[in-house]
Amino acid sequence: MQLTHEENQFERKTFPITLVCDHIYFQQNIGSLFRISEAFGVENIIFVGKDIPLTPRKINKTSRSTHLHVSHSIIEEISVAKNYLLENNFEIIALEIASNSKPLKEVVIPENQKIALIIGSEINGISDELLKISHQIVHINMFGKNSSMNVVQAASIALYEFTS
Repeated sequence: MQLTHEENQFERKTFPITLVCDHIYFQQNIGSLFRISEAFGVENIIFVGKDIPLTPRKINKTSRSTHLHVSHSIIEEISVAKNYLLENNFEIIALEIASNSKPLKEVVIPENQKIALIIGSEINGISDELLKISHQIVHINMFGKNSSMNVVQAASIALYEFTS
């Protein structure tokens, strides 16, 4: 028998994870990122970029109102975001296929350390400025002909790995 939302057995929990969204603009993705962040107990979302479309009416369909429950902010300039991450002693982990990336399975999550998971734009991925300050760059092994996946799917896989 399927359980209702009220009947599920999951423990409510928040993890010291900040999801850093580098120039993500597609409203369906933004709404879905709120939804998975709420599901995985993400502490905070930072949207990096100008004119991020956080209009509740537009993102509510995919967020299912989770944007009301997940702390979030916008930082317009990459340099400001970079300074914030460095000054607040995050373990900065970029989710990107790069020449120096390692498989997600090999990520090292330091104990008692705040995590900043950086995910990149739908078009250009993660900016070089944010890649350069990352302590770890990880990728998801893929076995088909395609070399990328939707940013929400990738973030979901990484958050599952970090929180399980």
